[in-house]
Amino acid sequence: MLLTRLPGEIIPASPPDRRFATSEWRSGPRTRNDGGVSYARGWPATLTEPSLLRWPVTLRPLAVRDAKPWREARVRNAEWLRPWEPTNPETPLYQTSLGPYITMVRTMRREARHGITLPWVVLVDGHFAGQVTVGNIVWGSARTASIGYWIDERFAGHGVIPTSLALALDHCFMAVGLHRIEATIRPENRASRRVVEKLGFHEEGIRRRSLHVDGAWRDHVCYAITAEDTASGLLPRWRSTVRAARSRIG
Repeated sequence: MLLTRLPGEIIPASPPDRRFATSEWRSGPRTRNDGGVSYARGWPATLTEPSLLRWPVTLRPLAVRDAKPWREARVRNAEWLRPWEPTNPETPLYQTSLGPYITMVRTMRREARHGITLPWVVLVDGHFAGQVTVGNIVWGSARTASIGYWIDERFAGHGVIPTSLALALDHCFMAVGLHRIEATIRPENRASRRVVEKLGFHEEGIRRRSLHVDGAWRDHVCYAITAEDTASGLLPRWRSTVRAARSRIG
């Protein structure tokens, strides 16, 4: 993953909009003498949707204690994730030792302290179910980032990831202060493409051979969403979509 260090420009923090998610977050960044920051605005934050789905869905900042369930989920879901995961020795699918996962947790937490990554674990009814990571954060005049996610196969198909993304994106636009967020997805990954399309991401075209995945360089479809696209909040929109689907069924 390519990560960009922060320039010095910071906007003072403002409280999050409580209409969209239950959250706990640090009131603002700590500035250093060199103009960098030690925390992103609005981070750390725990976000919860308590009642939309069958179980409560929570995004919690990644912690060292997550290394063990993370390892267990990745090993158990290796075949499920193989076609879509970047081929990177620092993102193991098959390693069974705990050490690499502890190292990755510490690296991501360090990046979060520098405001260049926001790493969440997805909890379903309190159980580790996957991850949502906002990374490649660029500040200054860009205020852009990319978002990545994965879900344990046993929780797939129940609306957990769209709900998690809606929570994360609302927080990034309304509390953190980002303006544009991208998601890149293999063309063959229809399930993941449906997730971002349902949330209102716009397809912007193909990035040819942009990532090494499953042993080869693969094309990816680029999707993007901006703060202007989500002025009324993604979570309220997603709630309405889920409830409308339920009313049609029953």
